[in-house]
Amino acid sequence: MRTIWVKVDPWDKKIVTTALEGGADAIWVPKGFDAKVRELGRIKTISEEGDFKLGKDVIIFQIKSGEDEDEILKLCQDKKVVLECRDWTIIPLENLIAKGANVIAQVRDLREAQTAFGILEKGVNHILFHTDDPMELKKALSELKTDEDQTVLKEAEITEITPVGMGDRVCVDTCTSMGIGQGMLVGNSSSGLFLVHSESIANPYVSPRPFRVNAGAVHAYTRVPGGKTRYLSELSSGDQILITDFKGHSFAGIVGRLKIEKRPMMLLKATVDGIEITTLLQNAETIRLTAPDGQPVSVVALNSGDKVLAAVEEGGRHFGYKIDETILEK
Repeated sequence: MRTIWVKVDPWDKKIVTTALEGGADAIWVPKGFDAKVRELGRIKTISEEGDFKLGKDVIIFQIKSGEDEDEILKLCQDKKVVLECRDWTIIPLENLIAKGANVIAQVRDLREAQTAFGILEKGVNHILFHTDDPMELKKALSELKTDEDQTVLKEAEITEITPVGMGDRVCVDTCTSMGIGQGMLVGNSSSGLFLVHSESIANPYVSPRPFRVNAGAVHAYTRVPGGKTRYLSELSSGDQILITDFKGHSFAGIVGRLKIEKRPMMLLKATVDGIEITTLLQNAETIRLTAPDGQPVSVVALNSGDKVLAAVEEGGRHFGYKIDETILEK
């Protein structure tokens, strides 16, 4: 999951408020300014007396050549290391990332941030954004915080739809107003997740609730930021989930509340590249999957042979993390 710190040195109230409004994860300020940040909003600070203390929790490393890599790797074991260089692009970030170093890259604009996050198709997980231009910071936070991930979606062919009786289903109410083609990835197995559409569609029975995804049964998996999965039943107010659209663009959303109620359920089976995937959803007209063109498709209107979008992956999961292991789930 991306972490973005904003450096405000010298003090600049406009930069601080822009960082707060844009969803920055922490603000770096000069000594004596932590209280001024907290007057404007609740956020972690980096300073000599901040939440992350300079010199103790966070250090600046002035890298000069590739010979510094081993020392940086050692420092990263118990400290947050900010790399400093006149031209950060010449820092051997590729080697450090390949060796597993969790370093912080300093950047000055959106272009440099995108480059840092994309190195080796993996990128750093953490940047320190330093600019005196509030508009550049606002643009960067808007872009980087809302376009966190790209999910590969494939066409899944429906093979079976079977009513199975009553069960506990979960509605996830988020702090995001979703549109056509957006929803959450949900499934019985973490290796096969359907794109369950948001309730952003008007119908004769109920008004649209674009903040809601009627996601499925309590046991089901859903994707969350950081490349993890969680059970729907584990989620609670304030947690982050992954919102995905039909093109695979994914970004973090915040859970406002869960509604868990007993409802009639149906089992859906589909195949993707010869692999069977399944999920359990409420048996109702207002619950929809997502067609390849992004249009919502009611589960009661689905038939064998219809195509919907899903995400599949090889390997398994252990406590939500992807692992290279064969796991059979039925």
